[in-house]
Amino acid sequence: MHAYTAPLRLRLNGDALMSNWRWLAAMSGGAACGAAIKANGYGLGAAGVMTRLMQAGCRDFFVSNWGEAAVVEPLLEDGVSLSVLHGVREEDMAQALGSRARPVLCTPGQIARWRAAGGGACDVMIDTGMNRLGLDWRADVATMVEGLEIVTLLSHLASADEEVTFNATQLDRFTALRSQTSARRYSLANSAGICLGGGYHFDLTRPGLALYGGIPREAAAGHIRSVVQPQAQMLQRRRLLAGDSIGYNGTFTAQRDHDVAILNLGYADGYLRGFSGRGAAVVNDEKLPVLGRVSMDLLAVDVSAQPDLAEGDWIDIAYDLGEASAVSGLSPYELLTGLGARYDRVWG
Repeated sequence: MHAYTAPLRLRLNGDALMSNWRWLAAMSGGAACGAAIKANGYGLGAAGVMTRLMQAGCRDFFVSNWGEAAVVEPLLEDGVSLSVLHGVREEDMAQALGSRARPVLCTPGQIARWRAAGGGACDVMIDTGMNRLGLDWRADVATMVEGLEIVTLLSHLASADEEVTFNATQLDRFTALRSQTSARRYSLANSAGICLGGGYHFDLTRPGLALYGGIPREAAAGHIRSVVQPQAQMLQRRRLLAGDSIGYNGTFTAQRDHDVAILNLGYADGYLRGFSGRGAAVVNDEKLPVLGRVSMDLLAVDVSAQPDLAEGDWIDIAYDLGEASAVSGLSPYELLTGLGARYDRVWG
């Protein structure tokens, strides 16, 4: 049987991915630089991301849960670690105890569970003010983690992409914990945190968004390259006459005759309705506007200026993360992680 080829795909630039990691690693100074590959490698495909980042030199990877860990654990090379950020539930224990991945213990209950099972090496998350996962920084952390074999003690910055005093507050709280615990390594900085400077780097940084082309702070502009290019295949070329409307609820009515391409792309693929009448395709460096409402599986774009485009042709979708975020109202994180399972992911 022939392998199925989808009518939409992601062109993924492996060189850009590795270049982004190398820049972030250099910016991390003397600290090791890891990689967050949760949410299926931010939508790109965790296995493909991990393979390329190991080639670039990355030795520390982070996923959210044990389902994600199971996908990439078979790829682990010697000397490469994998951490599960959401810790370990009772339902996860059988897998976790037999895994090379480490749980990032987040609650007293998780610590007790891991301790009782003789789980061995682990990581621990401290909440320094984000008030999501982690042990409260105001608690007697030293007593709570006593006896644990902690590889990495982590915390997470809430607003590293902004100029706020709370960044320094979290830094001070985390720094104070170094004298209270016996972890081998300490880790605070995400992508934006790396750009805050050496004081935030500690022993290990954990970039996510910037690996995949997002600009977390202005300092990264000009250094971080785009990794993802969505492309959709033209299903039909048709003529829209002046006075005709197109798509659900007729939100666009032609004021002139248009040549229209119907593309195999829609909100089920993460190209959400916020792009309706605002997004664009790109052919020969010319933007072709989206006409009418984005539907579940289909998109209409004006191709009047591209007379040679025909059924079966592939068309780039305008997806610069900064520009697409401004157009759609979606964050770069949503733009990446929303990319669905129906794309073929093609690395180049």
